[in-house]
Amino acid sequence: MNRAFALSFSLAVAAVALPVGVGAKPSPSSIPAAVTAPGRPAEQIKLDASRKPAEVLAFSGLKRGMKAADIMAGAGYYTEIMARIVGPKGRVIAYEPAQFIPTDERGKAIWSSLIARSPNVTQTAYIFEAFAPPANSIDFTMLHLSYHDLYWESTQYKIPRADPAAFVAALYKATKPGGIVAVIDHVGPGGDTRAVVEKLHRIDPAVVKADFVKAGFVLDGESDVLKVAADDHTKLVFDPGVRGNTDRFAFRFKKPKR
Repeated sequence: MNRAFALSFSLAVAAVALPVGVGAKPSPSSIPAAVTAPGRPAEQIKLDASRKPAEVLAFSGLKRGMKAADIMAGAGYYTEIMARIVGPKGRVIAYEPAQFIPTDERGKAIWSSLIARSPNVTQTAYIFEAFAPPANSIDFTMLHLSYHDLYWESTQYKIPRADPAAFVAALYKATKPGGIVAVIDHVGPGGDTRAVVEKLHRIDPAVVKADFVKAGFVLDGESDVLKVAADDHTKLVFDPGVRGNTDRFAFRFKKPKR
């Protein structure tokens, strides 16, 4: 979904650093603890039932001490949970298109509070159609319900036509050898990708795989943890009949260590 919609219903979550050494793999209980630890508001907890963050992050490969990116982070739903997992010696950068950086008092307060609670979180604005983080700077990236927006244009939200191939190439360059990118998005039908995204805010999983493999990433894993067999892939994700309960894919891509 687009970040403007996300900001309309997401609230910040609390961050609790868990004391595990740099590079250490999370214990089986630490990822669930990052989700269930006290302090998260009820509005965020309600989203957990459909988003299943503990299962998604266990699949994704996020580890302690990593430098992680949450791209088009919205109100930081995953940003703070990831901050808990990477711990005090890790870092999470919320990369947000300049158009989506909140300017209203409520939006600014959400991020001010999030960052105050999470000293290992920073928010960085970027030009939507010109994503260019430093080379070999990221261990892990989360793209949650946002990759399809690279095929989206909106005069209302000041989103110009972007080149998804250029975005993924920049992300590949920014990812460290052996680094991971997790992509979660709404399953869409085949056809013209831009037309599908414009109409439904969904994307064909095969398009995502092809985009990342073309850039040099290797598909390292798939999960059906977010599969909803009864979802109608021809419905807009904001349709009341499916909103919050769409069929979603979860892919894990890796940059080779060559």
